[in-house]
Amino acid sequence: MDAIDLRSDTVTKPSRGMLEAMMKADVGDDVFGEDPTVNALQARVARLFGKDDALFVPSGTMGNEICIKVHTEPGDEIIVDADSHIFVYETAAPSLLSGVQMSPVKGNRGVFTVEQLKAAVRARAYYLPATKLICVENTHGRSGGSVVPAGTLRAIREFAAAEKIKVHLDGARIWNACAASGADPKEFAGGADSISVCFSKGLGAPIGSMIVGDADFIERARRYRKIFGGGMRQVGVLAAAALYALDHNIERLKEDHAKARYLAGELNQTKGLRVDMEEVQTNMVIAETEPSGKTQAEVLEILKSNGVLMTSERRSAIRAVTHLDVSMEQVRRAAAIIRSLF
Repeated sequence: MDAIDLRSDTVTKPSRGMLEAMMKADVGDDVFGEDPTVNALQARVARLFGKDDALFVPSGTMGNEICIKVHTEPGDEIIVDADSHIFVYETAAPSLLSGVQMSPVKGNRGVFTVEQLKAAVRARAYYLPATKLICVENTHGRSGGSVVPAGTLRAIREFAAAEKIKVHLDGARIWNACAASGADPKEFAGGADSISVCFSKGLGAPIGSMIVGDADFIERARRYRKIFGGGMRQVGVLAAAALYALDHNIERLKEDHAKARYLAGELNQTKGLRVDMEEVQTNMVIAETEPSGKTQAEVLEILKSNGVLMTSERRSAIRAVTHLDVSMEQVRRAAAIIRSLF
């Protein structure tokens, strides 16, 4: 029997319908702006978020890093959450690619208070780095996919605008935030100057992300996409997958959330594991392994040898992510296996 793969929602494979859409895609040279499928996708996503324009990029990390580059100059400082993807999982790319230093602030499940931001923003002096950007991640991965409310984002942007600071939203899983909160994408976009969104996670496309912003921002972003090596040619085959995902896979995200809630409840009743149920708002479950008396690596190996694949998270926890390629029946079976082991 195949393993139940709960490592990430990035492990999904294109469905038959998505593959057919890719095969039929009308394509052109995107570097020349001539790929009609990419152009249609960019226009659609810009409308969804109420922004002027959008730009297709290969990955969410590239999207984040291009946005940081456009918003800053070498020697600037950006404020990030201490558990954010940009700070933890992008191999210090802001310092390497943009020449900026990161000021980590410990938010509450990814949420900064205005008071925290006031304390983090640098005073204006020539011998201090200038605070130019605040980055927010939604949903917040290392907090179990917690949602940052749209109203909180707007409050952050209002504070930032008064300080002449830009706000970037790492919205890799913003679709999950919309599904969980009932908020329209425009409501989240109102709290940011730039947004990166991903198609290859919960939406099930094989590759691709998008940067969204005003016209001038996207014009500059296009230049840095080329510099960072992300200019692609007949990429409409990938844009077609993203368009298919937008048409077919947004509403069903609620199913993934239901799977995650079920799994979290089962794991939280398992001796040796502990889940903060308030974190379980979307499609992620983080379980602390410390009560088991085993190391994180030991627990993962035990699960793997019994047909359940999960990943490490934080210092002593494991993570499961539900997605369209794992059924509720598989989730139930995974929960039963885990409970029998611990």
